[in-house]
Amino acid sequence: MPRPIQATIDIQALRHNLSQIKAAAPDALVWGVVKANAYGHGIERIFEGLRAADGIALLDLAEAERVRQLGWRGPILLLEGVFETRDLELCSRLNLWHVVHCEAQIDMLAVHKTHQPHRVFLKMNTGMNRLGFAPQAFRAAWTRLNALPQVDEISLMSHFSDADGDKGIAAAMALFHQHTHDLSGERSLCNSAATLRHAKDLAVRADWVRPGIALYGSSPDFPLHSAHDWGLKPVMSLNAGIIGVQHLQAGDAVGYGSSFVADRPMRIGVVACGYADGYPRSAATGTPVCVDGQASRTVGRVSMDMITVDITDVPHADLGSEVTLWGLPQKTMPKVHASVGVPIDAVAQAAGTVGYELMCALAARVPVVVKD
Repeated sequence: MPRPIQATIDIQALRHNLSQIKAAAPDALVWGVVKANAYGHGIERIFEGLRAADGIALLDLAEAERVRQLGWRGPILLLEGVFETRDLELCSRLNLWHVVHCEAQIDMLAVHKTHQPHRVFLKMNTGMNRLGFAPQAFRAAWTRLNALPQVDEISLMSHFSDADGDKGIAAAMALFHQHTHDLSGERSLCNSAATLRHAKDLAVRADWVRPGIALYGSSPDFPLHSAHDWGLKPVMSLNAGIIGVQHLQAGDAVGYGSSFVADRPMRIGVVACGYADGYPRSAATGTPVCVDGQASRTVGRVSMDMITVDITDVPHADLGSEVTLWGLPQKTMPKVHASVGVPIDAVAQAAGTVGYELMCALAARVPVVVKD
């Protein structure tokens, strides 16, 4: 039989999360962000769950081609724009919208020969200091783009650096408004955190919102708010089986480096999942898991192919028991509440990272099942 590990992608959960985002940003259009192969979920796997989005946003041309091949006829936005002039030929052929964040990209457009003018999103740097024109240079960039026959409509965008924290978005909003208030074009500002926390404000939600991580059921401002607080459901669940059981006495150690030492008699379940499957090696003893739907924890170091979990207080657990590493249990267990799960954000916190990284790190060797 195959090694007992499986990731499950829940399309109904994705549809639910999209509806929650739409409710948080009434009347705004929604980009479904599928960069990084849909945050590790797989573009082809999740595509049907994003049919109700107004557009698809991503990073590279290969992803855009895949989305068009799946039958998407709506807008597709390249979030980093093009990287060389010949990329614009494919933008013309696939009818892609693209971000313009530097003078070099305007230069490319100026020499591009096209019969169909391009829809572009001109990006302002309002404090993130990644991509975008400085506020003082934004108007000149807009004026230059507006004069090009290769350019049709110009939309205006930025990206909040602190929408998930105490600093907030007020300063960035003020800067953006100061330098765009009299420029024409649709606006797009909100990532997941800004959409959920601030988009009731019409000026903030603007014309388009760009949710990413929230679509996939992770909280953008954890631990201040959990995914449950935002009404989000996990789209990805990672489950594996117990393949061995060890009985410890007080003083016995577990795993490499003997980093965990039992202080009482314990039962330890050995789980068919490790860092080669995408589970974080940095996850410390105490990282939450569910065993047959009952809350428990990891003990000792994560190995390449195995994790050890405490099943002392899960008396029914044995070989073959399902361990939920994140997301929801997938088996119906007797006398167990099947809704019990493990938030991916809690696992990420224990590992000193974020849910984004865990989703993107799911290894190719893990079998994936899509559930609708």
